[in-house]
This record gives sequence, structure tokens and C-alpha cells, in this order.
Amino acid sequence: MTDQELQLLTEKWSLQYFGRPFLHKIFFNRRLRTTGGRYHLSDHHIDINPLMLSEYDLATLRGVVLHELCHYHLHLLGRGYQHRDRDFRQLLDQVGGSRFAPPTSKLRGSRHRYLYQCQRCGAAIWRRRRFNVARYRCAKCGGPIKLVKAFQA
Repeated sequence: MTDQELQLLTEKWSLQYFGRPFLHKIFFNRRLRTTGGRYHLSDHHIDINPLMLSEYDLATLRGVVLHELCHYHLHLLGRGYQHRDRDFRQLLDQVGGSRFAPPTSKLRGSRHRYLYQCQRCGAAIWRRRRFNVARYRCAKCGGPIKLVKAFQA
């Protein structure tokens, strides 16, 4: 699916589910990793993670787009557009949008890549990034730390 096809589909869904036109831009953004989409308050455009369509189906994409359209329409109407607002949750339930985006392949792998262990108390310390064990000590007992295992990303 191209950005133009996504634009036409979003305009159609906006009229169908909200009864209001979508007058701004929507496009795929490959740099999104942990989210299905993003609504920009400054210029009202929407970014969509292309993995929502390539790894899932059109129904998942529709749920994510409807979620972002809830932010869009409520923000333009001056009502509560944030996730915690009652207006947002009610509108999301009304149109059938997704509350959360499903996990993508970029997120599914192990979040922790390095396992460290305190040499005094044996406490396990999981980290995404490697660090210099000579500069740090255990937070629980103050003992020295050693790298136990490095996992593949």
C-alpha cells in the first residue's frame, strides 16, 4: 500500500466513522518502532507504522488509524484528546479503534541483552547496554559486578 492509498482510505474512514473530513496528511513512517501510529499536534499530520499492515492485516491497520483519528478530531474540536481523557476513551469505544497497537517484530526480541551479577550478594542486573564494570558497584550491597552473559540482538 502506498501513502496515497493510505490517505484515501483514511479520508474514507474519517467520513464513515466520524462524519467529519480528514483534511491533513497521513503517511507511513518506517522509523516508528514501539508504536502503531503517531498524531502530531503541531501540524495535525499522522504517521503510521508500516509494520501494522505488513505483519498484520487491514483490520489492524484500520484500528490503529481510527485510534489516531480519535486524537485528530478531538484535538481539532478542543476536547480531551489524550489517552487518559474520558472523551477520548468514549469515542475510541464508539468507533471501534484499537486501544493498543500489537507488538511488532522490532519489539518482539529480548529487551535485555546483557546479564550482570554482583559477586558479593549474587543479585542479577539486566541491561540493554553494556557498561564498564570497574566504574560501578551493586546498588544493594556495594559489591563488585561482573558480566555473566551477553545475548545476541
